[in-house]
Amino acid sequence: MYWSKTFIPTLKEAPAEAEVISHKLLFRAGLVRMLTSGVYSYLPLGLMVLERIENIIREEMNSIGAQELLLPCLQPMELWKKTGRDTQLAQTLIRFTDRRGRDMCLGPTHEEVITELVKDHVQSYRQLPLILYQIQTKFRDEIRPRFGLVRACEFIMKDAYSFDRDKNGLEKNYQAMYEAYKKIFSRCGLEIVIIEADPGVMGGDISHEFMVPAENGEDIIVLCKECGFAISNPQVESKTCPKCKRGQLITEPAIEIGHIFQLGTKYSQVQGAEFLDESRKRHPIIMGCYGIGVSRLISAIIEKNNDGHGIIWPKTVSPFEVLVLPVQAQDKEVRETARKFYEALTKEGFNCLLDDREESAGIKFKDADLIGVPLRLTIGEENLKQGKAEIKIRRSGEVLKVELKSIPDKIKEIFNKIS
Repeated sequence: MYWSKTFIPTLKEAPAEAEVISHKLLFRAGLVRMLTSGVYSYLPLGLMVLERIENIIREEMNSIGAQELLLPCLQPMELWKKTGRDTQLAQTLIRFTDRRGRDMCLGPTHEEVITELVKDHVQSYRQLPLILYQIQTKFRDEIRPRFGLVRACEFIMKDAYSFDRDKNGLEKNYQAMYEAYKKIFSRCGLEIVIIEADPGVMGGDISHEFMVPAENGEDIIVLCKECGFAISNPQVESKTCPKCKRGQLITEPAIEIGHIFQLGTKYSQVQGAEFLDESRKRHPIIMGCYGIGVSRLISAIIEKNNDGHGIIWPKTVSPFEVLVLPVQAQDKEVRETARKFYEALTKEGFNCLLDDREESAGIKFKDADLIGVPLRLTIGEENLKQGKAEIKIRRSGEVLKVELKSIPDKIKEIFNKIS
């Protein structure tokens, strides 16, 4: 893509409402814009990152046998009344009455809806186990939207649901999802802390949260660096780890990016989702629920991957992999050389951005660091006279002068080594 033909509205300064570094960089790098408090538009770069994260999630979900579907955002309140969550989540639900007089809500989550679907189409033990998932927009009337995509009223979530005939089946699917989540977050360039959690209004008796320690996180966790023990309750009397008895407990802020639950029969029993066993006896289906804050992941990644100049994207989620930057775009040789390498690298399979704007070198370099593309290939008059160009590695800041003929191979070599 050519920068001049791409909508990348970078900013020198972040708006006053941007509180934390990820929120500021989301604005400054031209990834999102706020429509109203807690509601955001994803601009082209933001959408590219979002899609790359979603593709990682899909690959790992599909690898454990989960099947993707898409459930409706509009939900009848009668479903929520069956489970009692219409009152438990009364302050969060965005409710309205449609023109037919039906009491409706915009879905903040989909346990009731998926249970109703499975209830109507799964009757036999032969149809179990079953894992279904979706990536979809959720709506919650947050009391205090904050930190950009970390706490929004409209956000994107991956929610998955497992259906089993017995506890053993649930535990097997729960463990598969647990491992898949670790792979997803690792592929997104994040180190996580996993803690046992309170299931809350979701229900069930076993639950785990996947947290990213971050300076501007909303949650507080207590962890032991020695053995990895972690809890979400900061009310800990001892300073020594209760698990390994050696490490010192430390308290850190963190961002929750995933939460999984063994729901049991909370929803299936109330909604009548049952199956027939081999003896034609009816049993409630055993359920699990598994969520990832997809849009929130963008903020978590930025919080952990930035410096004083801008974002430093992990290569797995970066909107582009290589930025080709002609320093003097008005110079024909510089311009044509840059275009030649842009086309060659694109042909090699790299997702490239060519900064063809007639801007000063200073503005181009600042914007390049701001949007955080992993590799930058700089073409300038002085280096061209020597038959060379510069490759800059965004994460380390290292700059290499490379012979023009060696550039494609050198880009491939470096890209394979960086994270």
